[in-house]
Amino acid sequence: MWLPLLGLVLGISLGLLSDIQIPQAYGNYLSIAVLAALDTLFGGIRAHLQQVYDDKVFVSGFFFNIALAAALAFLGVHLGVDLYLAAVFAFGVRLFQNIAVIRRIILVKWSDRNKVSNTNVPD
Repeated sequence: MWLPLLGLVLGISLGLLSDIQIPQAYGNYLSIAVLAALDTLFGGIRAHLQQVYDDKVFVSGFFFNIALAAALAFLGVHLGVDLYLAAVFAFGVRLFQNIAVIRRIILVKWSDRNKVSNTNVPD
């Protein structure tokens, strides 16, 4: 559970502290990579909260998602069509679905915890 969050914090820190310039030609690929990383991160958090987390699924899903999205973007560049938008749309939809499920799980746990603490209070 802490590995994805540690990676996110480390990546954001390195990105803010370094002065690396990404060429504009790679902007589409970078946006897909960031969305794939966020999708994998929130998918991992969701799996952990649902107690079905598996490291192999997490890592393989990350690399497979990036490879497939990069292949779509590469094919789209050579065909002259913005196919990377399909990956952006798919990752965006999955990202919001994962966030919604995470929110619901946290709200259920929070409300269950409040119910337990309220039943222990004497009148």
